[in-house]
Amino acid sequence: MAAALGLAACGAHPKAITPEQSAALAPADARLSGLYETSCKTCHTIAGSGAPLTGDARAWEPRMKQGMATLVAHTVQGFKAMPAGGQCAACTAADYEALIVFMSKEP
Repeated sequence: MAAALGLAACGAHPKAITPEQSAALAPADARLSGLYETSCKTCHTIAGSGAPLTGDARAWEPRMKQGMATLVAHTVQGFKAMPAGGQCAACTAADYEALIVFMSKEP
């Protein structure tokens, strides 16, 4: 029984993702995919950029705990190395939310 509990606990932790795996991900929605390709992907698929990799749920977890309103505000205003607007002039607040949700999920 202890072994079964141990295996169940392993599944609760997000798995690691490589930059190559991260770079292969894209939103299913064509419009969001275009916005992601021309803005977010530039930093969120490069290890060491300071940005959490797309699909790296473990790296996104502490950020998501701040709440979506804070993450969108950081994106709009810029925060640390995050450029204001996330280099996306065409993004709306709803777009930012959808892109953050996409990037923060484990594939």
